[in-house]
Amino acid sequence: MSTARPLEITTATRTSRAVKTAGVLFGMGAGGLIDGILFHQLLQWHHLICFSCHPGATIDDVRRNIFADGLFGVVALGLTVAGVFKLWGALRMGGVELPGRMLPGAAAMGWGLFNLVEGVIDHHLLQIHHVRPGPGQLGWDLAFLASGVLLVLVGRRLMREAPASAAAPART
Repeated sequence: MSTARPLEITTATRTSRAVKTAGVLFGMGAGGLIDGILFHQLLQWHHLICFSCHPGATIDDVRRNIFADGLFGVVALGLTVAGVFKLWGALRMGGVELPGRMLPGAAAMGWGLFNLVEGVIDHHLLQIHHVRPGPGQLGWDLAFLASGVLLVLVGRRLMREAPASAAAPART
């Protein structure tokens, strides 16, 4: 009969969970930053809220676009920073060696979750913008969702392939 308590959570388990949480937060934030930089600023396909995506838009509409995109960037940066701090805390907690595939897998999963949530809510439910408005916009929106699914699946696979030795206590 085992003497371990059934609900006892080891330091290694807590650290592993914290690393996964850190990766997901970081991935969500990084995915938001990449979306904002690539689609909002560089390609200028859309904005968080497309005030100026119609004929007759004014300079005030453009300013509102820029402000909304800035708020979006602040939230994405906040998620990224939260992920970094969570990772720092997990590593300070000790108890496990950082498995090489766990963090990138969790980050890919976070980025995929960002794409899925943002895509479903903003592109399909609220329709406040589309990936690329105009002809073929549904295809672009569906491709964005597909990229989210792919990132989640890749992330899960990477996390499952993390070496079993990663759950063992770190050697000192």
